[in-house]
Amino acid sequence: MNAPSRALLLLALVVAAINLRPGITSLAPLIERIADELALSRSLISLTTALPVLCMGLLAPFAPRLALRVGLERTVALCMGVISAALLMRLAAQSSVVLIASAVLLGAAIAIAGPLLSGFIKRHFAGQMGTVVGWYSLSMAIGGAAGAVLTAPAAQLFGDSWPQGLAVWALPAVLGLLLWLCLPSRAESAGAAEAGSGLPWKQPRAWMISCFFAIQAGLFYALATWAVARYHEAGLTLLHSNALFSISMLMGMPSAFLLPWLAQRFNRYALLVACGLVASVSLAMITLVPTFAPEFWAVTIGFGLGGSFALSLVLPLYEAGSPLAVSRWTAMMLCMGYCMACLTPVLTGLARDLAGHYQLPFMVLTSLALLMTALAWVMRNGPRHSS
Repeated sequence: MNAPSRALLLLALVVAAINLRPGITSLAPLIERIADELALSRSLISLTTALPVLCMGLLAPFAPRLALRVGLERTVALCMGVISAALLMRLAAQSSVVLIASAVLLGAAIAIAGPLLSGFIKRHFAGQMGTVVGWYSLSMAIGGAAGAVLTAPAAQLFGDSWPQGLAVWALPAVLGLLLWLCLPSRAESAGAAEAGSGLPWKQPRAWMISCFFAIQAGLFYALATWAVARYHEAGLTLLHSNALFSISMLMGMPSAFLLPWLAQRFNRYALLVACGLVASVSLAMITLVPTFAPEFWAVTIGFGLGGSFALSLVLPLYEAGSPLAVSRWTAMMLCMGYCMACLTPVLTGLARDLAGHYQLPFMVLTSLALLMTALAWVMRNGPRHSS
């Protein structure tokens, strides 16, 4: 088989990345309705976000081993197939067991696909890392924004059926499956398995990067789960609340593409501090005065968190000096980061159940954003290897 063109390889990467987020963000516009119809507490319904994130952390180190057995391209195709099946399961999501089971399958597939897509970038785009990582993070932001913006209209289109509104995201996953099946599968070398072992547990900076990644991911998934409910509780209409959440998801797209490009030209840690400060101020306003200029703060929180996520993806490239070391740092960042981040949506929902309102848990989220900013400040004087 002829080698695929770089355009086809980039298209496959973009389509796969788009499919890593809608299954999670599509729940936010409907989560209060789902919780009421299924008679679930906020802490229990938050498992639909928390469990995929937990799987993304626990299973990430196993991705290279599976790729060694099956091949990187075929493993990603398998993940696209599992994502398709998990989202189709949501046609029967009136059962809370089915809804939560679909979340587990979704998280398992994303856990395996994410690290392998980074390896895919290293294999095919080694000379254009910054630009291609920008497209990669932009594509994930597009998928996340699409899930937030289009799910409610899709449910209305299907006769106000929220299970069908959730299941419609199986369509782009099927497209991703077909596209990745068209790519030739290359055998992996025995050394690829080492990328999932020997993690830098004794490196303080690896822990700091993992904690930074965990906080920004935890903030993202907490907002993806509860932002609409927070706005609605403050007195905004459900339509307005969904629009604000959609704005924040959409604003993650320009920052997801712009920040990796800027990181090649400016001090990336200064950019991290700036993103953290923007996110902290925005969360404070959403917490304390959510009805004051809400569109402006929706824009800034989306830009701040989107930029923090995009920059965190490139940190291992600059912290480690070799491709194998980069893989190990990335595996630790994803494993520890997502394992810790999965607690944020659950604890936010639990705090809301206990306090009876969202202001208290959102004050905690604001404190986490300040801690994230402090971590970026502490890391600013560290080593800066080039990729």
